Amino acid sequence: MEEENKEVLESETSAQTNDSVENSQPAAADAAAPVSPHKGFFGKVDNYFGITKSGSRFKTEVIAGLTTFMAMVYILMVNAGFFSLVIGGEDPYGAAYIATAIGAVAGTMLMAFLAKMPLAQASGMGVNAFIVFSLILVAGGSGLTYANCMMFTLLEGVVFIILTATGLRKKIFEAIPAAVRHAIPVGIGMFIAFIGLQNSGNGLIVGDESTLVKFFSFNVLADGFTYGGLVSPLIILLGVIAIAILSKKNVKGAILWGILGSAVLYYILSALGLAWGDEVCKAVFSGIEIQNPLKAFAAWGTDSVGQVFVKGFDFSAYTGNVGGLILLIVTTSLSLCMIDMFDTIGTLYGACAKGNLLDKDGVPVNMNKMMLSDAIGTCVGAIAGTSTVTTFVESSAGVAAGGKTGFTALVTGLCFLLAMFLSPIARLVPGCATSAALVWVGVLMMSSVTKIDWEDAAEAIVAFLTFIVMVLGYSISKGIGIGIITYIIVKLCTGKVKEISIPTYVIGALFLATFLVSSM
Repeated sequence: MEEENKEVLESETSAQTNDSVENSQPAAADAAAPVSPHKGFFGKVDNYFGITKSGSRFKTEVIAGLTTFMAMVYILMVNAGFFSLVIGGEDPYGAAYIATAIGAVAGTMLMAFLAKMPLAQASGMGVNAFIVFSLILVAGGSGLTYANCMMFTLLEGVVFIILTATGLRKKIFEAIPAAVRHAIPVGIGMFIAFIGLQNSGNGLIVGDESTLVKFFSFNVLADGFTYGGLVSPLIILLGVIAIAILSKKNVKGAILWGILGSAVLYYILSALGLAWGDEVCKAVFSGIEIQNPLKAFAAWGTDSVGQVFVKGFDFSAYTGNVGGLILLIVTTSLSLCMIDMFDTIGTLYGACAKGNLLDKDGVPVNMNKMMLSDAIGTCVGAIAGTSTVTTFVESSAGVAAGGKTGFTALVTGLCFLLAMFLSPIARLVPGCATSAALVWVGVLMMSSVTKIDWEDAAEAIVAFLTFIVMVLGYSISKGIGIGIITYIIVKLCTGKVKEISIPTYVIGALFLATFLVSSM
């Protein structure tokens, strides 16, 4: 046993050494590639995903995969809640839940086996709200149906497959100015931290009529104060601090343990409130119920899957004229394409930058395959009945937990597959527990701010507007769009026209058109 442990230790040390050498001497690293310490099936899996070669371990990859899942599993409930308003049928929530889970499984498995990267995919936040509230439930009614919007989503996925296969999508990424690239991880970090701090209106940051947002009041003497209302904000605060302490002590899987510990503490505090008769705490436990998950599959088969082909091309319900319909189709397609492309690009760069998964040119490794995974995942999701499937910013949580290979994505994908049948259990992890993880990832991603040249006014304004619009505008793609447009204007006005590439002009023009003709 000692010899075996020694052999594993030597192999891991060799992996880390070779990984360092690989950055400067690729040929030498390949010649001295570390050998997996595992035999048989696990050895094959190790070699397939390159776990040992990357300097990682099975345990680390599993923890990273679980961490990513725990950080983004909320999308199953949130997306189902959105689309339950527009799908129809006897169980629209169940149908949307299964559609969302299938989209997540498909997209994440593509990341695992096609791109072999530690990132996960699911229906993107923002675009789902855009479809439901801006396209279908818009005041006065647009006439568009749920199936129509799935057709738009499928069309978007097909377009991106073509762009990726031809290499144009990667060229678009490379056309993003350096100042915007450096600001993207910062903006994403602030964006997801803001989401975590809000915790769906029950977090440390709450709404306010005069200042729009404000810090949650812990004043126990204030009118209307309730013990139950204090629990979630307190869990977020304590959870972030706990994760920071565990990280400082180099505890592996600090984020995951922080989530689980926060969940346990949440129920302990809620139980105390229940004993005291607090109504909010009573609701926590009264809301727990076990349902038959197979009913959701039946609803999905009836009201969601394949609707893109059955009713997606039927615009007979549209109440406007033909010209208006054409304009709506063009602007909607443009909006969805721009949102998906730059949300994905921004997320890929941000997550990969945090995990040192960039090549010598600062481009995420396996970029083309990751984009292809995103495009195919969107097509599968549209057919299943859910909005655009895209790489999630919460993938950064798994990367921060040590995930380096596609095995991390495989674990996350399997968790989503299991969650399809265990939806009541998945709901037991409270939003405040995962919010703590999101805030901590925001802390980690702020380190990229040091790459921005704040002494250069031109670069500073481009970078600042990029990340500030991301967080306050609640959109990654809008932040990138404003950053690129600002970059073009600054270069034109400072006599540095030659520094602007043709693709950058094109991207800027597309963003400008999107801002002018779309509400998104």
